[in-house]
Amino acid sequence: MRAMWKGAISFGLVSIAVRVHAATEERTIRFRQVHRDDGGRISIRRFCDDCDREVAYEDVAKGYEVDDGQLVVVSDEELTALRPPMLRTIEVGRFVRTDEIDPILYDRTYFLEPDDVAVLPYTLLRDALRDSRRTALARVALRQVERLAAIRVRGDMLMLHTMIWPDELRVPEFPFLSAPVAVPAPELARTTSLVDAMTERFDPGGQRDDYRAAVLELVAAKVGGDAAKPPGAADAPPAQPPPTAEVQPAQPAPSRRRRATKAA
Repeated sequence: MRAMWKGAISFGLVSIAVRVHAATEERTIRFRQVHRDDGGRISIRRFCDDCDREVAYEDVAKGYEVDDGQLVVVSDEELTALRPPMLRTIEVGRFVRTDEIDPILYDRTYFLEPDDVAVLPYTLLRDALRDSRRTALARVALRQVERLAAIRVRGDMLMLHTMIWPDELRVPEFPFLSAPVAVPAPELARTTSLVDAMTERFDPGGQRDDYRAAVLELVAAKVGGDAAKPPGAADAPPAQPPPTAEVQPAQPAPSRRRRATKAA
């Protein structure tokens, strides 16, 4: 397993050298856009709405849209100057009870592996967190972005969870939340009994992504045959206009022009 980041957990006078590994891997089915008739790959070209010309990648900049629709252009150099120092440190600020953290705040999950010389302090921190049922709150810079993070125990490992910032969590505002509901006791008892009857020990290994498996089976069945690059005309010929219909040429969509202002 290859480490994506190397640094140290730091709190007080303690420093624990660790390597960070991604704990999950995405297995979502991804498709490429292709031409239905011949299976050729579709490429995306970049056009400027204002000058109606194709733009080379090196001429593409970043623009931030403000309230009035104006786009403020910022350079990579300006953004780099605003980034926090890229310290190789997971800086622990405080410890909290693990059950006080709402799981909705967790984003991505990573394994923390100790360096050979840091196994003892790593183990001490792990056992202290486990025994006290605490989680460390920290800040860390991953992929050039500073993140809020939590360090907790899972089995014999310390886990690092990046977390969303508090202002990224939306507040639920639904009408039913402000309308009191009278819950009949017998119906609540029946619902509770049903929940109890269907309760089992959680086993994530027993879950399967049936859709992904079905798509992979479909692709495997198509490999090696004409269906690997299916001609669209054979399956669904394009509809032809009636002989008397007057076919009008397609009009290009009006370009949405916005004024881009360079940031001072």
